Amino acid sequence: MRHTISVLVDNEPGVLSRVTGLFSGRGFNIESLCVAATMEADVSRITLVSVGSEMIIEQIIKQLRKLINVIKVVDLTQTDHVEREMALVKVKAEDRQRAEVLRIADIFRCRVVDVSPNTYTLEVTGNSEKLNAVLGLCKSIGIQEVVRTGTLAIQRSKKD
Repeated sequence: MRHTISVLVDNEPGVLSRVTGLFSGRGFNIESLCVAATMEADVSRITLVSVGSEMIIEQIIKQLRKLINVIKVVDLTQTDHVEREMALVKVKAEDRQRAEVLRIADIFRCRVVDVSPNTYTLEVTGNSEKLNAVLGLCKSIGIQEVVRTGTLAIQRSKKD
């Protein structure tokens, strides 16, 4: 099963290497990895996605919590949360294809962020299913390049 894990860590050199080393040392795969500083300059958030059984994910979380620079670990899969990804997609857009590319962009609320005589570059944000749908439709037109972020996730606030 796919799990999204949020890890708060000290913002120090080598911390990311220790976290990823934990995965590679045990033969676990990281499907997606995003890291950035939080509102506190000395704390960073690592959002990672991994696939495994409940037992494997539980083991990963226990091992992460043992690392010295780790402050907090949360498996967001078990909570109410919001996930988003972003992709930049350079699509072939010659005269006969331009209207179709713009139609896809409109339907999926993409932004056209660059235009050249032969291509449009679309910015797509949403969950992975939305990105995969856009990529599937653009594939038949002609994708020239794709750059995709990993998953970002945040826990939803409790509704009182």
